[in-house]
Amino acid sequence: MPRRINALATWLLQLGPDEVAAILLHRRDIADRYIRTLKDLATQLTDSESVHAAEDTLDQGALDLLGAIVAQNNAGTAETVCAELRCSAGDFERAFGELKQRALAWPEGSRLIAVNSVRANGAAQDRLTPRPKAPGRRRASEISPIVAAMSTVDGVARLLAHCEQDTFDARYTGGVATVEIRRVARALRVSDGVLRLWLELAAEAQLVGVERSRLLPTEHGDAWLGSQPGARLSALVAAWRRMDWRPEPDTARAALRDYPGAAGLVLRRGALERFSAQEAFTDVGELVADLAWERPAVHDPRATAAVIGEMESLGLVAGGALTPLGSAVLHDGDVDAAADALMPPATEKAAFQTDMTAVVNGLPSPELSATLNLVADLEDNDAARVWRLSAGSVRRALDSGLSADEVLARLEAVSEAALPQVIEYQVRDVARRHGQLTVTDVASCVRSSDPLLLQEIVKSKRLGSLKLRFLAPTVLASDRPMTETLAALRRCGYAPTGLDAGEKSVVETVERLRAPARGARRPERSWRTEMDDLELTRLAVRLVEQERPSAGRGTPRASAARMLRDQNVFLRDDEVVLLSSALVDGSRVEIKYASGPRRTETHVIVPAKHLEGVLTADCDDGTSREFSVGHVRKVALPE
Repeated sequence: MPRRINALATWLLQLGPDEVAAILLHRRDIADRYIRTLKDLATQLTDSESVHAAEDTLDQGALDLLGAIVAQNNAGTAETVCAELRCSAGDFERAFGELKQRALAWPEGSRLIAVNSVRANGAAQDRLTPRPKAPGRRRASEISPIVAAMSTVDGVARLLAHCEQDTFDARYTGGVATVEIRRVARALRVSDGVLRLWLELAAEAQLVGVERSRLLPTEHGDAWLGSQPGARLSALVAAWRRMDWRPEPDTARAALRDYPGAAGLVLRRGALERFSAQEAFTDVGELVADLAWERPAVHDPRATAAVIGEMESLGLVAGGALTPLGSAVLHDGDVDAAADALMPPATEKAAFQTDMTAVVNGLPSPELSATLNLVADLEDNDAARVWRLSAGSVRRALDSGLSADEVLARLEAVSEAALPQVIEYQVRDVARRHGQLTVTDVASCVRSSDPLLLQEIVKSKRLGSLKLRFLAPTVLASDRPMTETLAALRRCGYAPTGLDAGEKSVVETVERLRAPARGARRPERSWRTEMDDLELTRLAVRLVEQERPSAGRGTPRASAARMLRDQNVFLRDDEVVLLSSALVDGSRVEIKYASGPRRTETHVIVPAKHLEGVLTADCDDGTSREFSVGHVRKVALPE
C-alpha cells in the first residue's frame, strides 16, 4: 500500500489545478478530510471505503477496464489491455478517462496502475462491454395513469381490510415470511410482487403495524381510509419516496425487514430521473439496459424493471413518460395537488340490496365509509366494495347512542334509492331488544360486613378519585384497579387486605427501585460541512501550487512559506508569502492574532525567529512576544 500511495502521489504531482479539482469533485467524501499535501491526498484516495464508493459511480465499461488493469497486476500497458478486452483506442481512452477522473487508475510511464480494488478483483472480462444503443424516444402522449393508481390505492385498502378480518402473521424475529406473503396473495388474487409492494407501502406510510406477531391496521390506517382518494394516493407516493429496500425479483425474501444502506433510495431516484414529461421511451427494456450499463452497482436489470413497475402502479409514469404527478415528485412540486387532480372524486352513495348488502362502485367517500362501517361489516373489497348488515352490526350502531330512527336516517342519506323494507325491519327488530340487559364496568370491589363503614368510605372526599358506588349494601365498586384502591384506602388510615379470584390474600412485595443504566455514548457529529465546488477548486490550486517546482523553490523564503503553510489552515497563499518574506527580510507586517474564543488582537511585528510552529517577533511597543502560527488569522502590510 505505501508503494501504491507513493505512485499515486507522484502522478498527482504531474497534474494541473484543474485536473486535481476534477478528482476532488468526483471524490467529495475525501475532500473534507485533513489534507495538507498531495501525499495526504494520495493517502485518502486509496482509502478502501472511499474507493468502493467511487467504484459504485462507474459505468460497466470503466469497471471492465479497471478489472483488466488489476488482473494484469499493474504491469499492463494500454496495448496489452486493449488486446485483452478487444476494444478500440477510443473506447479505452473514454473508460480510462473515467478512472483517472476518480483517481482509481493512472499511468506510470507506459504501465497502468490501479488502486487496490475489491470490486474489480476477479471481475476482468474478455471484452470491454459496449454501451447499448440509446433508448428510443417519441413525443409523449396523453396517457392517463388513473386505472393503475386507483388499483394500487384500492389494493392497499383491501390489504388493510384483510389484516383486520383475517390473520396476516409476522415472524417473531421480524418481517413477514415469504410463505405468508404467498398465502395472502392467493387470498387477495394478486401476485406475490404486487402484494409485497402494497405491504411495504402500507408499512412505510404507518397504515399497518405488528401486534403480537400479527399485522393489524393502525390509527393512521383508519384516518387514511377516511380520507379522500387524492390524499390516499399522496400518502402512498410519499411512502414510496422513503422506501430504502431494494427489489430482488429473483430472490424469495421476507418483507418489512430493516436493511442497512440506501440502495433502494438511490435506485428509485435514479430511475425516476431518466424519465421526462415531454418525451416518452418507446421500449422500457432499452432504458433498463442503458441504466444497468451506466451504473451497474445501482441498477440491476431485474430490480430496475421492478422499480419502473412500481412507478407505473403509483401513477408516476405512464406510456414511458412522466405524468404530472411524477413531475411533481421529481421536481419537489405540489404532490398533494397533483394527486387530487389525478384521482376521481369519491363515491357518495351506495346501492342497498334486499339481501342486506350495500354495494359501492369506486372509492367511497369518508362520510360513506364512516356510515357503512358503523352499521355494516365490510364483506368484499374487490372490484366493488360490499358491506353486509347483520344483527350484530346494527347493535354496534345502537351501542354508539343512536336510535333506530337515527340509524335509518343515516342509511337513507347515503342510499341511491329508497331503503328496502327488509333493512328497516332488521334495524327496528334489533332496536326493540336492545338494552334489556346492562353490564357495568368495574375495576375492583370493596367488600365489608359493616355497611356503616362503607357509607363512611363513600362520603370521604379524599377517596373521590376512586369513584366509589354501591353495588349492594356490603359491596362498593371502584373505578381503579385493586392495587391503586388498596393504596388510596391505606393513605386514609384504613387497613384493607387484597384478595385474589380464589379468595386468597395477596402477598405484597416491596419493589426495589433501581436507576436505569446509562446508554452507550453516541459518537459526536462532525461540525464540518461538505465543501462546495469553489472550495474544492481552491484546495486543488493550493495543493498544486505548493508542490509545483519554481525558481524560488529551495530558497529560504520558499522553505519558510512551505512550513508556514503546513502550520496554518486559515491564511491565504498571498498572506503566507507575505509572512514568510517578513521572516526572511526582517520587514514589518500587521497580523490579527486569535487570543481567545471569538477574540482577536492586532499587532504590528517584525518576525525574528520561527521554530516548531512558534513565531518570535518584536512588537511596535518595544516588547518581544511569541505567537503560535496556527492562531494567526490575517496578515497584511501595515498602513
